[in-house]
Amino acid sequence: MSVPPHTPWPPIEPVDVELVSGNARLAVDLRGGGIRALSAGGWDVVDGYPSGAIPAGRRGGVLLPWPNRLRDGRWSWAGRDLQLDVASADKPNAAHGLLSWQPFVVLGRFSDAVTVGTTVEPRPGYPFRLLVALDYALSPQRLSVTVRVRNASAEPAPFGAGMHPYLAVGGAADGALDGAVADAELTVPARTALVTDGGLPTGERTPFDGAVGRIGERSIDTPLTDLDRDPDGWARVRLSGPAGAVELAVDRSWPWLQVYTGDTLPPGQRRRSVAVEPMTCPPNALADGVDLVVLEPAATWAGTWTLTWTPGG
Repeated sequence: MSVPPHTPWPPIEPVDVELVSGNARLAVDLRGGGIRALSAGGWDVVDGYPSGAIPAGRRGGVLLPWPNRLRDGRWSWAGRDLQLDVASADKPNAAHGLLSWQPFVVLGRFSDAVTVGTTVEPRPGYPFRLLVALDYALSPQRLSVTVRVRNASAEPAPFGAGMHPYLAVGGAADGALDGAVADAELTVPARTALVTDGGLPTGERTPFDGAVGRIGERSIDTPLTDLDRDPDGWARVRLSGPAGAVELAVDRSWPWLQVYTGDTLPPGQRRRSVAVEPMTCPPNALADGVDLVVLEPAATWAGTWTLTWTPGG
C-alpha cells in the first residue's frame, strides 16, 4: 500500500520556548526540558548553548529519575534486579537519568512564566511511569524553577531528581580562553562532602568548608550535603566574579548540591563556568537507597530552586 502524499510528518518546531522580563531572557529547550540560555542584558548568567545544538556536560539538563551516576547501571527494587543502559564499556555507569533528549511539550504559558512537561515511560531498568512538569517563572533579576513529579504507576515508584545549570560570572574572554572560574569567588552552605572515585561514592564522608573563596586553580566535582539553611528554610550558594554575583537557592526538597568546575569539559568550555546542581539524592542512590524519594501511586512531589543575579559595577 502506498502512503498518501498528504500524510504529515512529525513536527520538529518549536525546539525551545522563550520568556522575556525586562532585560532578562530565558530559553527552555524542549528536548529535555532544561535551561538552554539565561541572560541579563549582555551577561550570560547561565553558560548555555545555541538553539538546536547538542550541549556538552549536560548543560542545563533535567536529571530524572536519578541525578549523577549509577554504578554499572544496576540496582534492585522490591525483589527485582534491574539493569539500565550504561554510557560505554569505558564508562560503565548509567548517568543523569532518562530525559536528556526526550521531547517536552508546553503545558501552559503566561507573559512571565511557562510550564513544560513530559512522561517517563516504563522501560527495562526503570519499570515505572512518572509524569514530570517544570514551572519556570522569570522576573528581571530572578528565575524560579519548580520541578513536579507524579507517580502514574500502579505501585510505589522510587526516583531522584536534579538540575544542571552552569553559572557564569565572567573572567576569561568568552569562548576564547579556558579557566574563567579562577576569577570567581564561591560560598557553598554545606558542611559535608561525599567522597567519590570516578564520580561514585566510596562510602566515606568528610567535613567541607563552604567558604571556598577565590576558586583559583582548585578543581571541584563534589556532592555536598548537610546544608546550612537560613530561617526561611532555604540554602543559598553564592558565586561572584567580574560580570556580577549570582545566588542559587534551594528549598528543603533539595538536600544535596553538586559543585563542578568543569575540568573535564571540551577545550573552549573547560573551567569557563561553575555547575551548581540541586539534587534530591547523591550519586548511586537508586542502588544505595540514600535519600531516594518514593511516591505512592497518584502521589506527587515538588521542589523549587531559584537564581538571582546582580550585575557587577
